[in-house]
Amino acid sequence: MSTAFWAYKSYSLTSTHAIPNGRSTPILTTANNHYHYYYNNNSTRTSGRTYNIVCCQNKENAGSYESLSAVLTQSNGITSTDMVVESGTRTIPTTTTTIPLMKPCDGIGIVSYLKGKNYLITGATGFLAKAFVEKMLRTVPDVGKIFLLIKANDKEAAIDRLKNEILASELFKCLEQTHGESFKAFMMRKLVPITGNVCESNLGMDPYTANEIANEVDVIINSAASTSFDERYDVALNTNTRGPSRLLGFAKKCKKLSLFLHVSTAYVNGERQGVIMEKPFHMGQTIAGESSTSKTLPILSIPVLDIIDEIKLASDLKLSVHENEVAQKMKELGLQRAKMFGWQNTYVFTKAMGEMLVNSVRGDIPVVIIRPTIVESTHKEPFPGWIQGNRMLDPVIISYGKGQLPGFIGDPKGIVDVVPLDMVVNASVAAIAKHGIAAKPELNVYHVGSSTINPLVVNDLFKFSCDHFTCSPLVDSKGENIAITGMKFFSSMDNFSSYISDEITQRSGVMDAPISDSKLRGKLEMKCKKKMEHVVHMAKLYEPYAFYRGWFDNRNTQKLMEDMSFEEMKDFGFNVGSINWENYILNVHIPGLRRHIMKERLVS
Repeated sequence: MSTAFWAYKSYSLTSTHAIPNGRSTPILTTANNHYHYYYNNNSTRTSGRTYNIVCCQNKENAGSYESLSAVLTQSNGITSTDMVVESGTRTIPTTTTTIPLMKPCDGIGIVSYLKGKNYLITGATGFLAKAFVEKMLRTVPDVGKIFLLIKANDKEAAIDRLKNEILASELFKCLEQTHGESFKAFMMRKLVPITGNVCESNLGMDPYTANEIANEVDVIINSAASTSFDERYDVALNTNTRGPSRLLGFAKKCKKLSLFLHVSTAYVNGERQGVIMEKPFHMGQTIAGESSTSKTLPILSIPVLDIIDEIKLASDLKLSVHENEVAQKMKELGLQRAKMFGWQNTYVFTKAMGEMLVNSVRGDIPVVIIRPTIVESTHKEPFPGWIQGNRMLDPVIISYGKGQLPGFIGDPKGIVDVVPLDMVVNASVAAIAKHGIAAKPELNVYHVGSSTINPLVVNDLFKFSCDHFTCSPLVDSKGENIAITGMKFFSSMDNFSSYISDEITQRSGVMDAPISDSKLRGKLEMKCKKKMEHVVHMAKLYEPYAFYRGWFDNRNTQKLMEDMSFEEMKDFGFNVGSINWENYILNVHIPGLRRHIMKERLVS
């Protein structure tokens, strides 16, 4: 890739971010209509095409500059509207966002706000909560106490989980290197494990502990969730819908609470399409109701959502079916109710209802809802590639690398909205400080994603994955390299099911088994059937997102960046537009999967 910088004369205000297929999406903008700078000429390995990224200064003062930094010192702000420039042809800009060029000296005041504050974090051993803890203790070591709500039978068991699942995590190795022999003492001084559960009344805490936290806590961070797409409806309702409400009930008892942060997901927006705004949900609001018109459905046929009724429905089902059937029937009920009201699955439906309750019962508590998209491995902090658990994309990527999934359902030209974990954490921390300082009794929503800033095309995701596994292949049980080919895409479940059935049968060896050996053939056929059922089930869960046509507007998140100083952007940056997806997938994310999920010891 070659890069050059110079000012570019233009009568129109253009900053551009070139992306394949002639799409244009926003990167940066301010309210100032006079300045736009920066020309970047690069060629991507994926397409072989050359794209020009253009930001121009005002037409009267266009000149040449040696670097982007030299250009940036010439103005107090830039206005940028995306426009793809390829072979001299320009597309019409669609949307804009705003970012100031010269940051205020003091910024939000993130560090000064975080210092000395006490925090309560739920879902404490989870992917996101661990990263919250690590970030705060690494960047602001003089925070107060961090109370961690941990599901455990007793205090001793909670301490064991803290030591084994948090302190022993590789995520904390930078902190361990910083503190050396005093690492454990430092961590145990800051972290207070609390036996509890958001699914229980009073969060499962004993009265003494609850009273202690209520007197001391300044900020509550709720990251507890059940994230399975097809979770039992009763379980998902208890955790994702009622859990946040119970936590807010406790928050109202906290004497000096300045902020309640609720981690949701951008996909609570269900089957909405187009550009989706950062707006809160209200009680009873449904996606089906929004999309219904007099031309499509009679008013009386639009389903009415009542959360109390949904809880009762799940409870009644549990009592009406045989114990052996409860789990499956609950999963079926959750998916059925979700789709009826306009959501893709039980997870996002129950998370949306959780947001409704948060908005309904928050009272005068300042609330921030963070809605990340598909959260994957860290981009930079505390080191690149850290991940915990198989996230949304990872089962598909790993199966593809193993040669087990040469094709999948989806639109190769679609957008997969990915955001690294550390950027979600940084955006959340910045929002905590901004609204904790303001202390206004309002609810603010932030989308943290890439679809409108720096979109990753589905075909590119798998091209980059193919490049990685071609250069550094996985090995099979015999120690031989696994060869893979380019991902094949299918536009319907029927076509995909037929294709994958043939692939699994051919790879299983069942066709080569002697006809006379019925026992061997039966064993191989059963193995094929189980593999087929697993892959098709996974594809059905992913299908609603494989053809998703929503893009998450992030003006609130962009404005949050505007408010930050240069120093804060350096320490708490979350500029998703800066990510080079090819480098991230090839050299950061997949190596992270192989190390932390597949437990490989990669040769450096």
